[in-house]
Amino acid sequence: MSRRRHSDENDGGQPHKRRRTSEPIEIEDRLESLICRVGEKSTSSLESNLEGLAGVLEADLPNYKSKILRILCAVARLLPEKLTVYTTLVGLLNARNYNFGGEFVEAMVRQLKETLKSNLFSEAVYLSVVALYFSSVPCDLLGAFESLVLLMRVLSCSKGDNCDSVHLSGSMHSPCPPTVGASIIEVKEDIFNIRHFYFLKGPFLKRRQKTHVPMLQVWTAEKPHPQEEVRYSIYFESVSFLKDIFRIIVIYRPGFFFISAFCSENLSFILPNLVCTSSSKIDKAHYPMPRVIFRMFDYTDAPEGPVMPGSHSAERFVIEENLHCIIKSHWRERKTCAAQLLSYPGKNKIPLNYHIVEVIFGELFQLPSPPQIDVMYTTLLIELCKLQPGSLPQVLAQATEMMYMRLDTMNTTCIDRYGLINWFSHHLSNFQFRWSWDDWSDCLTQDLEKPKPKFVKEVLEKCMRLSYHQRIVDIVPPTFSPLIPANPIFIYKYMDESSSSLPGYPMAMIISNAIKNHSTNDEILALLKDVPNPNQEEDDDEGDSFNPLKIDAFLQTLLHLAAKSFSHSFSALAKFHEVLKNLTDSDEGKLHILRVVYDAWKNHPQMIAVLVDKMIRTQIVDCAAVANWIFSPDMAHDFTRFYVWEILHSTIRKMNKHVQKIQKELEEAKEKLEKQHRRKDSGDEDEFEKNSDEEDGQLEEQIERLQEKVESAQSEQKNLFLVIFQRFIMILTEHLVRCETGGVDFNTPWYKNCIERLQQIFLMHHVTIQQYMGTLENLLFTAELDHHILAVYQQFCALQQ
Repeated sequence: MSRRRHSDENDGGQPHKRRRTSEPIEIEDRLESLICRVGEKSTSSLESNLEGLAGVLEADLPNYKSKILRILCAVARLLPEKLTVYTTLVGLLNARNYNFGGEFVEAMVRQLKETLKSNLFSEAVYLSVVALYFSSVPCDLLGAFESLVLLMRVLSCSKGDNCDSVHLSGSMHSPCPPTVGASIIEVKEDIFNIRHFYFLKGPFLKRRQKTHVPMLQVWTAEKPHPQEEVRYSIYFESVSFLKDIFRIIVIYRPGFFFISAFCSENLSFILPNLVCTSSSKIDKAHYPMPRVIFRMFDYTDAPEGPVMPGSHSAERFVIEENLHCIIKSHWRERKTCAAQLLSYPGKNKIPLNYHIVEVIFGELFQLPSPPQIDVMYTTLLIELCKLQPGSLPQVLAQATEMMYMRLDTMNTTCIDRYGLINWFSHHLSNFQFRWSWDDWSDCLTQDLEKPKPKFVKEVLEKCMRLSYHQRIVDIVPPTFSPLIPANPIFIYKYMDESSSSLPGYPMAMIISNAIKNHSTNDEILALLKDVPNPNQEEDDDEGDSFNPLKIDAFLQTLLHLAAKSFSHSFSALAKFHEVLKNLTDSDEGKLHILRVVYDAWKNHPQMIAVLVDKMIRTQIVDCAAVANWIFSPDMAHDFTRFYVWEILHSTIRKMNKHVQKIQKELEEAKEKLEKQHRRKDSGDEDEFEKNSDEEDGQLEEQIERLQEKVESAQSEQKNLFLVIFQRFIMILTEHLVRCETGGVDFNTPWYKNCIERLQQIFLMHHVTIQQYMGTLENLLFTAELDHHILAVYQQFCALQQ
């Protein structure tokens, strides 16, 4: 909700005018605060607070009705976890003022229509508004039959020949009445209609393809918890309501305390007509990405206290949805968010800490990316541990141990990028890196390429970024020394006279003295002309443009002298940018400069990542060169290291942002020209028309130049993805053929890592890749491709359809 700055009489200006406007503003802010905070900690009962608030609002209705309606509509949309509270409040106001109830229903219908008209399926507005209608049933704002009619109308949106499967899925997912089914049954006893609704919904879910689901799953194994898409899970949970007669103990329904007031008169309203989205607008809709239900715990994991509800139970769905809503509403304020989670109503009836931890990790591991920034979940868990030091850290440690035990089947994307490694290393850094490492000693006997030892090694690598090398050596047992990252020191191949036999040693010494004496770019280039080219005998044409010895001697020396810090390295690259551009004017030069950076800083992955990033930004190397380097034999040893994929994804994002920036400039220029034409059409002065013609000519030239830049950038972008996918296909095909020839199982840790990295590229950059699906299908992902590789592309296509 908005926060206004209160007026101050000492601000200057005209105090008497401020006094006239400050009182209504203060009253509006007070109303907003009262409505938003109802249901929070209080010495009185919730029912008493609601009754008192209803009295306050009733008194203010004559003067502030529009404001109250706006606030109630907003909280229904932004605070769906408190829907039953606000619905009860509206019901009380409706019982005291019949016209208010009708106006509220009309306001909510307008909001629902606007949401449908705008095709904002990616927001929770649609679901929240529909859920509000269901919640309104106990309060008699809508009859039970009217609420079920709403379901049937939304269901009708999924019928017809012009409705594609994505639109149909969006329509079917929205109406889910778990939170209010009990109201329909207990108050209206209309079980037949709700059963009929699910009778119609079931066949659709059975027909729906599930090809895309493996791409979204956190674990590749279905045990101990099946990983179903949310729509299927909701359907089974809703069906379980019918068996349980919709009795859900975790839903607090204060409306039943006032049932006599609601039912004393016929206060319900007829639902206005709902027009579904037309088929002509379907292609413009932005539907939410399908989501797979995340499960970590069951009733056996919480032996003490209340029993955890089953995976397909109504209670489990309601608890998780409410916790998700709390996080969505308060994620910007970690302290508030943690306090709200731990204050969840009915917490004594459920193992709340287990539910909170499971929901947080469910969001953190959500593919293709978490709903919020990943660091938010880390800080939120830290805050929860501070508020519940006696219980929540133990649950978190139990969850970490369970995830470690299931690493063999965990999705690689969830392990590193947004998930487990980043969270765990950050969490340890806030608790002095204390952990029972000996409990994970089983990883020491495994192949270093297997998930468990690789996970521990990468965690220690991340911890070192947040600390220093000796600290990491001190915190882990000596037996873990094979997994401790190397000391991040620079490897200078021309360090001393023992390296004098190397071909580039004399020139490296000359370059070192020149840099120390503040030589210019031109002076350095003049010195490098004397370096012999080892490739000249092999290829005279390329000898002038690509000399690996020049790059080796110069860049090794430059980085060695600037190895003190990131800032020193950046300054060195900037100072000698002209030299580096001259040395990398060919594709071979760009690849070799990346090899030199890797050889020099192979013990410091973070330095490699930031230097490559800087070189891309300063156009010393291009994105395609980085992709070719990552898939080259020189990087085979580190191919499954997580820092390599940080570099690749960062490279792709830079390419995408570059294209988006130019496209935005082109759109702005076109808008400016169109605006100029409108002004010209409305003007009647000759001088204005003369100036306008000149400006039009300049804008048209600018648009033409930008159009060429956009086409060039998009061509580079397409080429980048072609290079990446082509290299993936090559190395995976070679692996499959090699395994088949040798008669060994192809499903090795390397293969799992590589195939899941391919999935990761498709998922994380799906919006951009959609533009080039035709090219990919014609050139790379053809029917002749091995079905193991082609399956990933088919999953991606199914996800888009």
